[in-house]
Amino acid sequence: MSDLPFDPSDPGFIADPYPVFAALRERGEVHRHPGLGLAVAVSHAACSELLRARPLGRIWVDKEPAGRFAAFNLLHRNSLLESEPPRHTRLRRLISAAFARGHTVRLRPWVGDLAGRMVDGLAAAIAADGAADLLEHLAAPLPIEVIGELLGVPEADRPRLQPWSNAIVKMYEYGLPARRAGAAERAAVEFVAYLRELAGKRAVEPGDDLISDLVAVRDGGDRLTDDELVGTAVLLLMAGHEATVNVIGNGVLALLRHRDQWDRLVATPDLAPLAVEELIRFDAPLQLFERTATAETSIAGHVVRPGEKIAALLGAAARDPAVFADPDRLDVGRTPNPHLGFGAGIHYCVGAPLARVEIAAALDALLTRLPDLRLAEEPQRRPEFVIRGLRTLPVTVTPTS
Repeated sequence: MSDLPFDPSDPGFIADPYPVFAALRERGEVHRHPGLGLAVAVSHAACSELLRARPLGRIWVDKEPAGRFAAFNLLHRNSLLESEPPRHTRLRRLISAAFARGHTVRLRPWVGDLAGRMVDGLAAAIAADGAADLLEHLAAPLPIEVIGELLGVPEADRPRLQPWSNAIVKMYEYGLPARRAGAAERAAVEFVAYLRELAGKRAVEPGDDLISDLVAVRDGGDRLTDDELVGTAVLLLMAGHEATVNVIGNGVLALLRHRDQWDRLVATPDLAPLAVEELIRFDAPLQLFERTATAETSIAGHVVRPGEKIAALLGAAARDPAVFADPDRLDVGRTPNPHLGFGAGIHYCVGAPLARVEIAAALDALLTRLPDLRLAEEPQRRPEFVIRGLRTLPVTVTPTS
């Protein structure tokens, strides 16, 4: 293992981190990063081992000073993602039971129709102005509307969800300025209060939404506490929104830059399920995922002692030539495709089926309604490293004939 740091704030690295990741893999499977204060696993094998290793867990430590971040800490203390067995086993059993009441199947046709209407709106904006932002018209609002519908958030309240999510997830970046940390806590306070009120209403007047099912779900005499329900709903919003918006944004950009693969999908729409997996792999929306050792263990020969952190560099794992042939090539027909974009082991994403439905619906609507879509100009990328996404994606339509 060697020290081979990268600067997660460097604009050049943010624009294209994959050559750096390739250099890391060539030097070894695990490296210390002094700036991040932890070791990072960079091969697919090491990242897969890390995500599945039971001595490595999600051990929540309150953001300090804890008095300034009470709501943010409450959400994470009660989150499925930030818990380990036996509590994680209990939470996942209850949450999976609520999800198993047919929510993905219920939403599938609605999501397809919604994506179609949003792409029609994108087309109208392009017709009016010559170009439009795909993030504004499709990638950002689609997952917000879907999560809102899933949770039973009234339509009038859904515009509040995206600002809350955007503010809270900034806390996961390294070197966050104090003003953004304060904004994250204010968003958490508002979201906690909103969800408590919504859950209270659903307890009295249940609907066919997930909040109602989370309120009602029981395992014998066990049920989710109020804080656990709030933590679950916020996790679904942040994970569901941030991952999906960035897969759609990063993925459409990749397809438009690899025109042969866009045209291949237009001609062969049956490839869509494989294309969804390839877009998740090719430009991962979540680049880094931390674990903390609860007992001494080793990953690819690197010893991790109790209390020490190690992270899976998912963007590096996704381009590992030991697993993916010609990994820097976008291939919408790639199979097999054992990417780690939804995690692995006990923390595998509970919302993965719904995320796949959203991404597939967005692709289908774009390919069928706007087959001549093109980049209008270079997009702007967000400056964050951990959550990788675009700030704008300007598109236009230029018929080939």
